[in-house]
Amino acid sequence: MSLHRRRVPLLAAGVLSMAAGAWLGLARIGWALPLPWPDQLIAHGPLMVCGFLGTLISLERAVGLGARWAYAAPVLAAAGAVLLDAGRIGPAGAWLITVASGVVVAIFVVICRRDSTLFALTMGAGALAWCVGNVLWLAGFAIYRIVLWWIAFLVLTIAGERLELNRVLRPTPLVRATFVAAVALVCAGTIASMRVESVGVRIAGAGLLATAAWLARNDVARRTVHQRGLTRFMAITLLGGYAWLAIAGIVAVIAAPATPGVLYDAMLHAVFLGFVLSMVFAHAPVIFPAILGVPLRYRSTFYVHVALLHASLSLRLTGDLVDDLARWRVWAACSTPHASRCSC
Repeated sequence: MSLHRRRVPLLAAGVLSMAAGAWLGLARIGWALPLPWPDQLIAHGPLMVCGFLGTLISLERAVGLGARWAYAAPVLAAAGAVLLDAGRIGPAGAWLITVASGVVVAIFVVICRRDSTLFALTMGAGALAWCVGNVLWLAGFAIYRIVLWWIAFLVLTIAGERLELNRVLRPTPLVRATFVAAVALVCAGTIASMRVESVGVRIAGAGLLATAAWLARNDVARRTVHQRGLTRFMAITLLGGYAWLAIAGIVAVIAAPATPGVLYDAMLHAVFLGFVLSMVFAHAPVIFPAILGVPLRYRSTFYVHVALLHASLSLRLTGDLVDDLARWRVWAACSTPHASRCSC
């Protein structure tokens, strides 16, 4: 079996986690969907962040490093994701995912020892944030107490990747310094949230806002948006994601939603759906062929799922932020083909 085909089950496990996490998310928002276990709703966040994105990112890192041992990360993450998908099976899934995140940290130790570039250090810090968050998860901390660590994991990983591409523009020392300041705020706020939650959320929110501003101002997407075809699609999708990251930062700075509620929901989904999923959509036409060895031809219909993402998320956040329109949160999910099963 070719190496590309061996990666298919790992990618499939990640996609399965995304589907299971989305199912639980729809149930949480009000859809009348059956659940294998009554308490399985708590797995929504871990499935989306660790099962889906963790498996996908660790697979990408393993492919990039090219060492056989590095594939332990996506294998362990995928196995943990499958156990989380299965429902009530104890802490085994969380253990496997935590070990997987430790392997990703080891990957970046190797990378940074070879070439300690700013973008590699940034992505390494993101991997470390994922690992710390997972250890706290295993230790029994509530999801809302550790979710900033998972946000830092994804934001730093993506910001580092975009900084790497920014090299073609030859960034000035000032541009690099502002990048460091932005990610430092994200890190500082995440750490501070463990002692003083609201203060930490505000500091991290300022970091999200600063990171979004840096990306919107300095990312190569500002130039490639004027091109055509796939390049333009990727740029438009990236810039839309940066807007959602800025919205998450604004909500965090103003409201400091440190505990579950509608503002907390708005902040999390602006990051995880608006920003992160936009990044997935933008990079998928490049990453999936690299991982699977199968070309993905660009079509103008790519814009459809991006438009649906932005429209549905806009409805959801409107329902979060405006009390009189709270039911919009449910209607946002009713825009899918399975709307007939929605409890609204």
